Amino acid sequence: MALQSKNKIEASFSMSSMTDIIFLLLIFFMLTSSFITPSGLPVNLPSSESSDIVMQEVTVSVTKDLRFAVNDKQVSRDEIKNALTALLKDNKGYVVLHIDKEVPVEYLVEIGGYAASLGANVTIATQPFK
Repeated sequence: MALQSKNKIEASFSMSSMTDIIFLLLIFFMLTSSFITPSGLPVNLPSSESSDIVMQEVTVSVTKDLRFAVNDKQVSRDEIKNALTALLKDNKGYVVLHIDKEVPVEYLVEIGGYAASLGANVTIATQPFK
C-alpha cells in the first residue's frame, strides 16, 4: 500500500513582489531627481548660495562670445525683443536668463528689461556653490 502526501510543495518563486519594489524605487528616484532643463547654448553660469528651481517657460541664453538664443533658437540681439513679445503675448510667465558669467552686465539688464516690460517674472540661472 502506497501512501502519498496530500500537501505538495510547489518549487516556484513569485516575482510579483520584487517587481513592485523595483517600480516603487523607480518612481521614488524619478520624483526626487532635479527637474532642470538645459538651455539652448552652452554657458558658464555664475555661482550663488541659493539656487531655486523654477519651471522654465521661456529661456534666453547668452554665451561669452555674445551668441543669443531664445528657447533653443538662435537669434540676433535685435530680434530678442520680438521673440520675447511673441512668446509672452498670451502668457505672463517666467523668463529664465542663462547668461555666461563673462558677459557684461549691460546685456543682462537689457534682456531682463525687455522681459519685465512684457510683465514676465525674470529669473537668473545660477549654479550652487561647490
